[in-house]
Amino acid sequence: MQTLGNTERLHFHKILIIDIETVPVQGNWEDLDEGLKAHWLQKMNFLKMSDEDRADPGRIFKDRAGIYAEFGKIICIGIGFIHQHKNDTVIRLKAFSSDDEAKLLSDFASLVNLFERQNGGLSFCGHNIKEFDIPYVCRRLLINGIDLPSCMDIAGLKPWQVNHQDTLELWRFGDYKNYTSLDLMAQILNVPSSKTDIDGSQVACTYWDENDLERITKYCLRDVYTTALVYMKLKGWKSDLPQAVFV
Repeated sequence: MQTLGNTERLHFHKILIIDIETVPVQGNWEDLDEGLKAHWLQKMNFLKMSDEDRADPGRIFKDRAGIYAEFGKIICIGIGFIHQHKNDTVIRLKAFSSDDEAKLLSDFASLVNLFERQNGGLSFCGHNIKEFDIPYVCRRLLINGIDLPSCMDIAGLKPWQVNHQDTLELWRFGDYKNYTSLDLMAQILNVPSSKTDIDGSQVACTYWDENDLERITKYCLRDVYTTALVYMKLKGWKSDLPQAVFV
């Protein structure tokens, strides 16, 4: 097993890999607050869709609302930590999943604050986290009245002042014309894909229609593991891929 040098060891030591799973805040259009309904109808004016889709705001809400922090909620946050001891390297995985978003976020924020204190700093790593996961979590923390951990209080900072590691951004090498999915990166970098059961487009129906949060949690942790392996590959890891350990 490869042993990293001091610089790389310190780098991994402060990295927390993250992935979130989100769903519409309500499973049925009829249950949505009237004020939010009105705002969703306004939101639809800016979304690209057919006239047929535009005539069915309830279905579009169920399909798309989960990606917007104002109309969705977080049901799972998966985290991973690249742990090294002597010549052994493993990826430690943990999930915060609950129907109670406020409790989930409070528990997550407490762990982030603890991790940051213990390690003298923290950087998140994930796929497209700078445009999705991090902003979404920050917005939902504030909506739920929970203080932002200092490492997430990045509003107003310049891009170069934010030290979070985004595997999508790392792969772009400055080329912003195309989006590369995590699944595609996993395949070309020869690491296990997380898309072995469900994918992101099925999370909302798996949650609201099938009531299967456990299945979503397992999918989220697979995403975290895959992201960690992709990140390590992008940073030059050439030894055997480390195993996952659930904590």
